[in-house]
This record gives sequence, structure tokens and C-alpha cells, in this order.
Amino acid sequence: MKISVRCVLPVFLLFTASCSDMMIGKAAKKATSPVHTILSPDGASELTFELADGIPTYHLKRGKIPVMNPSKLGFELEDGNLSEGFAILGYGKRDSISTWVQPWGEEKEIVDNHTELKIFLKHESGKRMNIIFRLYDDGLGFRYEWPEQEALDEFVIMEEKTEFVLADDHDAWWLQAYIPNRYEHLNIASKVSKIDTAATPLTMKTKEGLYLSFHEAALTDYSSISLINRGDNKLQAILFPWMDGTGHKVRAQTPFVSPWRTVKINETAGGLITNYIDLNLNEPSKIDDTSWIKPGKYIGIWWDMHLNTRTWHSGEKHGATTEYTKEFVDFAAKHGFDGVLVEGWNETWDGDWTKNANQFSFTKSYPDYDLEEVVEYAQSKGTNIIMHNETSTGIENYEAQLDEAFALYEKLGIRAIKSGYVGDMIANGQWHHGQYMVRHYRKVVEKAAEHGIMMNVHEPIKDTGIRRTWPNMMTREGARGQEYNAWSGDGGNPPNYVPTIAFTRMLSGPFDYTPGVLDIMLNDNEPGRDKNRVQSTIAGELAIYVIIYSPLHMAADLLKNYDANPVAFQFIKDVPTDWEHTRVINAEIGKYVTIARKDRNSDDWYLGSVTDEEARSFDISLDFLDEGKTYEAIIYSDGPNADWETSPYSFMRFKTVTDATKNLTLNLARGGGVAIRFMKK
Repeated sequence: MKISVRCVLPVFLLFTASCSDMMIGKAAKKATSPVHTILSPDGASELTFELADGIPTYHLKRGKIPVMNPSKLGFELEDGNLSEGFAILGYGKRDSISTWVQPWGEEKEIVDNHTELKIFLKHESGKRMNIIFRLYDDGLGFRYEWPEQEALDEFVIMEEKTEFVLADDHDAWWLQAYIPNRYEHLNIASKVSKIDTAATPLTMKTKEGLYLSFHEAALTDYSSISLINRGDNKLQAILFPWMDGTGHKVRAQTPFVSPWRTVKINETAGGLITNYIDLNLNEPSKIDDTSWIKPGKYIGIWWDMHLNTRTWHSGEKHGATTEYTKEFVDFAAKHGFDGVLVEGWNETWDGDWTKNANQFSFTKSYPDYDLEEVVEYAQSKGTNIIMHNETSTGIENYEAQLDEAFALYEKLGIRAIKSGYVGDMIANGQWHHGQYMVRHYRKVVEKAAEHGIMMNVHEPIKDTGIRRTWPNMMTREGARGQEYNAWSGDGGNPPNYVPTIAFTRMLSGPFDYTPGVLDIMLNDNEPGRDKNRVQSTIAGELAIYVIIYSPLHMAADLLKNYDANPVAFQFIKDVPTDWEHTRVINAEIGKYVTIARKDRNSDDWYLGSVTDEEARSFDISLDFLDEGKTYEAIIYSDGPNADWETSPYSFMRFKTVTDATKNLTLNLARGGGVAIRFMKK
């Protein structure tokens, strides 16, 4: 590791942070300049902080291209304004480069190479606030810090005034914030000027060809950020409030830090996918022994309910029965799946279960489901049961049962939970995205870690890289998943959906999309849902396993559809969920994306490519393969007449021998795709 440090601090400043800690016992000079600049490690990006008439501002450029024009920083507190009236007490600069290893992930080794600038500010009221910038070759992260001090103890943030003043009216892909149904909407493609209030990640493309993504990292005990349009290409941070009439956004006590505000900057769309700033800005793992945390694939009693061939509630079509679960266990054991998800196993699904927030039990099974028996049966077959905890947003009820429920699961040897929070608002009236729920989601993850349990959270708070700190936080939903293809009423997720979310939702972290539906036309769906289907082809559905990253991937279809399609099913069985390397071969947001990933546990590479409503052919280089080695490529491709609308089942598998010096032509039908396994010979 190379670290160089330069700090300039007044002698009377309390030493509270990393840079000042290095200066303890040394005389320091008072900072006089209101302007401080740092360069990224490659020298191409420049970040400038300026205190302009007492107002903290920053601006950023990449080469000669302005990324952010002068943008204000600060807060409105309950007892005063912390966005003006500041003086600089001192500053610190340092360079840092290190490499760390993910216990699982889309890239095994992550390089953290940045230049840091820390500004120490004092407000005219006596309050002190520091701003820390970390500039990377591919982006920026900055956060606020309030050291322990007499002038500020407990405090309340009424609004964050962080600005992102863009250089132009860029193209943008975004989700509307502050509306029902959380993040489960189709992305909007528009100019920035058409944005109202956007959830993050918010993705943009500039006229110069730069790709930008705005998000946050290390969201801990804070409200999640959205970006509101203030006009003239200016976006401002806006936080979800406590819903108790106080108008409070964040309740805090010094010492305290905000999440990092992040801006990814890449010359290609694919560079956004392989940009790991958010992970680097989180703390290292708090779990010393991560050997029990294992990626994998699962099947489950779930898709039946969305097709309405089975039910969550009790009755003759009840899905979660001991007998039906054992069918899934036998199938999982036969085909090498790591787990079986069973939804509807616990009492209180009867009636309108979305209103049972304070009634759900997380330990008590329906009479026709013997939890202990199915768990023992699954483990005897070399697989396991994945526990399902639907809270229906009853947070107090869930938290009251956490200790007892998680202790039971640990005793039974259950290692994974899929949790759910269906509801527009939490049962006590809070947003899913405010500080109240950020605290709750983190509490559950930490409690799960105590009991050796991995988490898959649906209706979640968005990922901000905390999987680095808590690697048992495996994957999340937080978008329109596969189930919308069964009953959405708008036809399902369109062909351009995956080529879009790869550059929006997926930039925040792993996504449990639940792919693998091979019955494209949903022939088992209940009558009256004839407009619903999977808007893809067989090959396109297979490619999703490589395109969308999740360490826990589901094979979502009914078991009989896998038995009926053994050739396509073979790719689902083979494709891993833990990767050593990820390479984006080509991409254009909302149109197409091709990704290659190397298996962490073998020499095999896998490739997935999907397109929108337009058929495409790509001539791609295979230079990601090991030099001097020969590979057998097993190609799962759209058939000659494939078309997502008229011929989605047209599909073929063939093999060829190739190596890193060769090119390969990929032919994608309208709404289709290609999935490939490269096996080293």
C-alpha cells in the first residue's frame, strides 16, 4: 500500500479524523486559501473545493469536460442553517491505493485507488463540520462528518442541501421517487430537464459521450437520498422524512457521518457496471469467518402462486405442503440446486394477507407443512430449505420475533432467508426508504449474521455497498422482478427492460430478478391473464443469468417446464453465481448489453447477451479468454426464426472450438439473446 499524506491544521483543532490523527503532536499552520484542488490518480479528473463567501462548494471535471459546475454543500438543521457562514480551519490531502478480496462477488479482487481531500470547517455558530472527498479515476465520493464537540451534540437534519449542478441537459434513465410501490416501476428515459424527483441510481449520458451514475454508499442510520430537479440542470439531494409530523429527515448525535454521495464517471456504458466505487467506500467486513456464506442457485414454491395454480393461503391449492415441498427437494437434489424456497409456510396468509402486518408468525407452520420434517429431508438430500419471512410491513411484529425465529432457524440448520415488506408504507406510517427503515433493515442483517444466516431482501432499501461490511447481505429485489410478467396487466417487463436495468438498478448491487422461466407464454397462467407473458426468447431468458448479477439466483419456473426443456435447462444448472472476473463486451443503455464472466471456482467463462425489440448481430473478440488455451464454446442461441413476439421458443444449442485469438458472431433475434459456456479443454 502506498499512502502519502499532507495535512495543514490549526493547532487548536481537536484531532478527530484520519488525517488529523496523523498530525498529533506536530505543529500545524492555519489554512488561508479558500480553494483546494486534487487530481485523480490518473491525473485526468480534477476536483476543486471552494469556500465562496462562507458557502462550501465543489466542482468537478474530467479532462477538459465539466462534469459538475460549482455546486453548493450543506444542511438545514432544526436549530440553524449549516450551508453558509463557514470558515476553513484546515485541510488534509492523501493518496491511497490498496487491493481487497470479496468473499463472493462479480469481481474477486477490488482495487481501491483514490486521492482524498478533507476540509475542516467551522460555522459562525461555533459548530464544526468536515467534508471528505475521495476522487477516483472513474468517479467521486464525498461525505459529511460532524466530530464530537461542545457546540453540537444531538441534532436533527431537516434537509440536505447537497447540489449536483450539471454541465448540460443530459440524457437520463431514472425512476420516480415518492410514489407508491417503492422501486417497482419501469425506468423513464428522458432529458434531465424532464426529471421530477428521481430515486438513485440515476444514470446519464453526456453529449461528449461520458456516462454518469449518481448514487450513495454506506447508507447507515440515515435517510436514503433522492434527487429533486431545481431547474437549470441543477439536482439537489432530498431525504425521506420521518412520518410523524415533525419534518425530521435524520436524527443524529455526534460523532456522526453521512453516507457517501457518489458520482460514477466512465467513457463507456459498460464501465458503469464494472465501477466499484460504492463498494470501496464501505467499511471492510465485520464478519471474520465468512466461510459459511455461500452463493448458489435455488428453486421454490413461488411461481405457482403468481400463476395462481397454487396459493399462499391454506386450502386445496395450498402450495406450502410437506408433500409438495418434498417434490422440490427431490428435484433440487437431482439437479444440484442449493436450496428450496417455500412461501406460504407460516400461518396468517388466509384472507387479505397484505393486511396481516401484526399477525404473521415466523415460527408457526400451517398444519399441512411440517417444518422440521422438510428441513431434515432437504438436508439429508444435500440441499436445504430457504426460509421465507413476509412481514407485510409489520416491523414491530417482526422485530419482536427476530430472536426467537432466527434462533429456531439456526437450530434447524437453515442458512438463508428471503424476507419481504409488501406495502406502500410501513405499518406505522413510515416510508420504506427513511431513517426508521434503514435502521430496521440493518438490524435484521446484523441479527442474521449472529445466527449464521444469509439474507435475500425483497421490497428492500436500495443497496449502497454494505454487502462489503455485512457479506451475509447477499441480494435484493428493489425493482420490477419476473413476477410482473405473470400479472402486471401491462404485458410484463418489455424487451428493453434488462438492457436498461443493467445500467440503473443493477449499478446499486445484486438483484434477485428470479429468471429462468422457459414457459415464455405462461401456459399455466389462470384464465383472463392472456396478455401476460415473458417478453423475451428462450435464449434471452438464459442470458439473464450472466447479465443480471446475483449471488443467489433462482430457477423460477415450474418443475415440469424444466423437465420438458432439458437442453435449455442445462445452462441454468451449469451457470455459476460467484465470479472471479467480469468484462462488459459491448453495451448501449436500453438497447443491448453483452457481459462475460469467469467462474471463480473453475477455468470456465460464461457470456450473456440481450437486445431490445431490434434484432442485432455482434462480432465480438474472445480476448478475455486465457491466451494459448483452447475452449469448447457451448452456445445457446435464438433459432433462425426466433422473435420475442411471434416465435419465442425458437432455440438451438451448438458447439464450437475456439480461443482468445478468435472472434465470434452473436445473432440475437428481436427481444432475444445468446448464452454461452466456454469450457477450457
